[in-house]
Amino acid sequence: MADINTQKARITRGKFDHINALASNNGVIAAAAMDQRGSLRKAIGKAKGGEASAADLAEFKELVTEVLTKYASAILLDPEFGLEAAKRRQKGTGVLLAYEKTGYDATVKGRLPDLLDFWSVRRLVEAGADAIKILMYYDPDDDVNINTRKKAFIERIGAECRAYDIPFFLEPLAYSDEIGDEKSFEFARVKPQKVKKYMQEFSQPQYGIDVLKVEVPVNMRYVEGSKANTDGQVAYSRAEAKQFFRDAAAATQVPFIYLSAGVTNEVFLETLELAAEADTPFSGVLCGRATWQDGIKVYAQGGAQALRSWLEDQGVRNIQALNAVLAKGAKPWWDFYGGKERIEVVDTQR
Repeated sequence: MADINTQKARITRGKFDHINALASNNGVIAAAAMDQRGSLRKAIGKAKGGEASAADLAEFKELVTEVLTKYASAILLDPEFGLEAAKRRQKGTGVLLAYEKTGYDATVKGRLPDLLDFWSVRRLVEAGADAIKILMYYDPDDDVNINTRKKAFIERIGAECRAYDIPFFLEPLAYSDEIGDEKSFEFARVKPQKVKKYMQEFSQPQYGIDVLKVEVPVNMRYVEGSKANTDGQVAYSRAEAKQFFRDAAAATQVPFIYLSAGVTNEVFLETLELAAEADTPFSGVLCGRATWQDGIKVYAQGGAQALRSWLEDQGVRNIQALNAVLAKGAKPWWDFYGGKERIEVVDTQR
């Protein structure tokens, strides 16, 4: 966490105002994520027993956005299928837009990121973005040439965001080609250090990142005594898990929020409760599949009206349960700097 005894943090007017546009009045980012593309298309297609169309993706995003943004401070969308959905969000809800291509080229080592061909930060700002989001797979222990490419890639995007005075949210996802399965026990053992290392790296000022959207540093499936631990296979005790939360948080120089990483709503709620128990200074969440993934089958089998009914019932209950946990555990994003009074807002002219 930032040292509140040092000089004030300087944040430009555009970045300051737009981060606040993404947060609730109390400074917590309670955002829904609906920028899935390749994975969502596969999931809807599988549930339909065929293929999902671009229209299916757009309609699913529109319905999720329309219903759930009544209970969210912001929504993360993609410009490929989500711009119509952005128009349907609840008034006063902020918008993050994804800038990266979905997935990665599996034939090339390193899970290298790439940007959307027809978009730039300027174009995303003109499309209504309050922030730019990039997802990037990152293994701190990977080949130095691969990681240098990724660092330069992020530096370029950070410079673009600075030029347009727009917040930059980075979502690093840890992996290990040596281990393979990121859900495995073996990966669970190394995950805390990988998350801590990337939080330390990408909060450095040369990258221009304003908020880190990060994984929790443990896999709840292997936390001793957790509800998610169904077979007794333990990678860390509860006390160790809480310390990993604290260690990762202490490594960053910028505020951070947690992503749900595709787990169930129940597991994500338990995860956030553990983060709160560890007194981790997280500033909210960007929660996607944990809230709405069970609606995929409903949509595939019953169409738009069936999904709307499900969202207005179970989807709303999911997000309200999440908000209840955030109310107990999340801290205002400006508290990371010691409070609003410790931030100097700098007006800039382009």
